[in-house]
Amino acid sequence: MNLWFENITSGAFLASTFIIAGKVLVAVIAFLIVRAIGKRIISNSFARMAKNNQLSSGRVVTLEKLSLNAFSYTLMFIFATTLLTIFGLNPSALIAGAGIIGLAIGFGAQGLVSDIVTGFFILLEKQIDVGDYVTAGGVDGIVEEVGLRTALIRGFDGTLHYIPNRNIANVSNHSRGNMRALVDISISYNDNIDEAISVMQKVCDQLAEQDERIIEGPDVIGVQNLGDSDVVIRIIAKTENMEQWSVERLLRKQLKEALEAHNIEIPYPHQVYVHK
Repeated sequence: MNLWFENITSGAFLASTFIIAGKVLVAVIAFLIVRAIGKRIISNSFARMAKNNQLSSGRVVTLEKLSLNAFSYTLMFIFATTLLTIFGLNPSALIAGAGIIGLAIGFGAQGLVSDIVTGFFILLEKQIDVGDYVTAGGVDGIVEEVGLRTALIRGFDGTLHYIPNRNIANVSNHSRGNMRALVDISISYNDNIDEAISVMQKVCDQLAEQDERIIEGPDVIGVQNLGDSDVVIRIIAKTENMEQWSVERLLRKQLKEALEAHNIEIPYPHQVYVHK
């Protein structure tokens, strides 16, 4: 009799185990399918927005990553609740308990709340987008991701900076319009200033015709400074965003070559040895 009861009990236990395992397997498969479909729908939706020029490309990437994160967190919460139900646990009691614990933690996590609130307004006011060149939280670089808690900024040396949103007190966005290229060229006091300016302006005019990155100028605005051994002449141009540095490098190269061709000296330190 005991043997028969043990056989029934073990059989029922095995059957129950197989049923629970089957439900878990179905839940996992459903989770993976819904996640893949959801991500595809979100990505396609933002791709259509970018195609129709409803949003800028940087704004599209920013909102897409934020939407994917929110979707993933929501789906994981639903999946965890489903697993609790499969194992016969009451998720409502656990959720209520988690809410009380979360409230208690919230009083000690004011920094996290500040991060989320600040991140919300950064996104709402479109202060920065993915791909922008910004100065924020004491860091210069290109924005790689903007979230509700942190902003990821890649420095020009390759360092990836994780900046809590509460530390972003001021944002300088260098990617909202044309940028200025500024070059200072020195000539010696023995050279003719008007001749040097004329030579430089010819170079600037030729470069403006050849380089489509230049929006306005370059223009030689005149003598900027009188140094100890040189006269500093300033050149200014407006360029496409993020092209100012390459235009400055090209200007310096061509201006130096033109000045040398016209025997206009670019001064550099000299040493004189006197033998008594």
